[in-house]
Amino acid sequence: MTASSIRIATRASKLALWQAHYVSSLIQSAHPGRTTEIVEVSTIGDRDRQQPLSQMGGQGVFTREVQQVVLDGRADIAVHSLKDLPSTTVAGLALAGVPPRANRFDVLILPGSKKAESLDVLPKNARIGTGSLRRRAQLLFHRPDFRFEEARGNLDTRLRKLDEGQFDALLLAAAGLERLGWGERISLILEPPLLYPAVGQAAIGIECRAEDADVSSVLASITCPQTLAEVTAERACLAELKAGCHAPVGMWVRTPPCEEATVTGARRHLVLDAVVLDPYGQKRIHARLEGNATEATALGVRIAHSLQGAGAAQLIAAAEQPA
Repeated sequence: MTASSIRIATRASKLALWQAHYVSSLIQSAHPGRTTEIVEVSTIGDRDRQQPLSQMGGQGVFTREVQQVVLDGRADIAVHSLKDLPSTTVAGLALAGVPPRANRFDVLILPGSKKAESLDVLPKNARIGTGSLRRRAQLLFHRPDFRFEEARGNLDTRLRKLDEGQFDALLLAAAGLERLGWGERISLILEPPLLYPAVGQAAIGIECRAEDADVSSVLASITCPQTLAEVTAERACLAELKAGCHAPVGMWVRTPPCEEATVTGARRHLVLDAVVLDPYGQKRIHARLEGNATEATALGVRIAHSLQGAGAAQLIAAAEQPA
């Protein structure tokens, strides 16, 4: 590596490469003297498109190999979809960059890009394609008649299967669709309280070697403070719950317009909502908490304690049992 070059490790999927090139553009815009190089990495989650993610060891299936490339010195930073990055830090690495977040909500996709006003458009026993236990459990809470089928693979493959009639609808993240230019396929945005996003959803997490002060400084310069506060609270909650990235846990952390800004000055306010469900959507625990963004980690821990006090541990344990 030359003094001005930063090597960016990433998965080789279309969305992952979009994110890596986006990070590259942010770095070059903030630091015109820097050059970047993309280092593509194959992960176990990419190689195995058949087995459900919950049966593949869950955490780290899309991140471990990318992280190892940075630890081995073959790259300088690792770019991840933050929702895929386990909340436990890998020794030798630091989460040093979090750019502005995109649309964090999940969406319903119908065949032929049809639009919908609500889930009521779907027939009884509709077949829904998703590989996410979180999405499945939350929709079963509202529509226990739904039938869910595994839907993995590239975005265009899943959309083709939908249009061919293999599913009545797909559940996907709005951010991925919009980033890849498929936003017109969105039929219905599924906002809370109907469906709470995953921890870190629509945010990009950038890791570097913990001792690399130069690269850490570069990543700090492209970090969005609001997004960082939100995901810090979310990841602290998930860590305290001892739940994996694919557990039926949803969170919505935001910084609403603050009418008391003249009183609080730079003190930003966070509102946290979190839900934990059993894998069949029969039981659902919800908690809400508000506080200062400067205490994001403590807020995340506190809302986790609230959920635990209502029985979250039992629901998470039930979701981790083999099917």
